[in-house]
Amino acid sequence: MKTAKELFERAIAEALRLPQVETERKGSHVALKVGSKIFAYLVNDHHGDGIVGLCCKAFPGESESLLAVDPRRFYRVAYTQKSWIGLRLDVGRVSWREVRELLEGSYRLTAGKRQIAMLDAKSTMRSK
Repeated sequence: MKTAKELFERAIAEALRLPQVETERKGSHVALKVGSKIFAYLVNDHHGDGIVGLCCKAFPGESESLLAVDPRRFYRVAYTQKSWIGLRLDVGRVSWREVRELLEGSYRLTAGKRQIAMLDAKSTMRSK
């Protein structure tokens, strides 16, 4: 099992693939930001819950679907809006593809038009 630090490092590396992402350490947590807006958190024992996780904004209906499909890995994030979803990084094997998809979705819900255009241009270049 990887440590919280190792899991955070990998998740941060995935987030930094997105345009203009910055990180901000907040105690044992890391905020992932685009501009001045937070689009995801990496949490370690958030309010004593013992979870190492990634918390992201989700598209409408997505958080409920993820919770229904895999309640062992997905969870409601305390002290956030219902539209946020948590993915446990400390349970089973981490799907880094899934992490990238959650990060990108949350980024798209948060970023400005210019950053999204940069992301779309980068995606188009990869698919050629």
